[in-house]
Amino acid sequence: MFSMTPLPLAVTTSTKTDAPTVREARAVAQRWNLPFLPRRSSEGIAPWLGTKVDALLVVGGDGVTLWEPQGSFGFHAGMAHLRRMRLRQGQRDDAFLKVAEIVPGDAVLDCTLGLAQDALVASLAVGPTGRVVGLEKSLPLCIVAAEGLQRYDRGADSCAIEVLHADAHAYLKTLPSRSFDVVFFDPMFAKPKKAQPAFDVLRRFAEHAPLTLEAVEEGRRVARRWVVVKGARHTDDLKKVGIQPEPTSRFSDVIWGRLPALP
Repeated sequence: MFSMTPLPLAVTTSTKTDAPTVREARAVAQRWNLPFLPRRSSEGIAPWLGTKVDALLVVGGDGVTLWEPQGSFGFHAGMAHLRRMRLRQGQRDDAFLKVAEIVPGDAVLDCTLGLAQDALVASLAVGPTGRVVGLEKSLPLCIVAAEGLQRYDRGADSCAIEVLHADAHAYLKTLPSRSFDVVFFDPMFAKPKKAQPAFDVLRRFAEHAPLTLEAVEEGRRVARRWVVVKGARHTDDLKKVGIQPEPTSRFSDVIWGRLPALP
């Protein structure tokens, strides 16, 4: 029997198949150069997954959600929203901002955007005169983040986040020296912790290549001030790239480190 290879990634609508939703879904498909699959209003997508498509971006009232046979995830500001609230209240204890020493007007390059949690905090810290660029190598993850950020009400006190589908190491090589104040890496934690199913889906789509010394050195060339790296506690994530972790709360699962920009 003739069987077609599933599409790697396509776009469809939620069960709400009214004209505006279809129009928006077609626009998402066009923006990212992906096929659009029309859906009948009561049609389930479970039979499509693994047969018609490997993964599916579903456009609906709650934005863009990525579906695959094992589950789904969408964009949520999550903890970043709480961190931004604290920053707006004048709290200056955000670990990322302290290590990166981010100030208004800075340009920040996030080399591992993921769902843009740290980029969202940076966009408020740099303010409307600053710049935040986020790189994401995984196309499905990049689309969920970019479309989610577009719909997120960031407020006039934050800059927009420019999202690029790119490999960080290759992209860094194209940049002039000293073109960003801070260059940031958050490689996916190598050891999965017990997490919500949505995070397992996210992990399957994320880039798993370990951070290399070469990428860190490129980052130091591109940075004007710091290269900041986030890692998991009880691992040698940071030491592998020659970084001594900064002192942090013993209750935190996360460690932070930094290297100065090249002179």
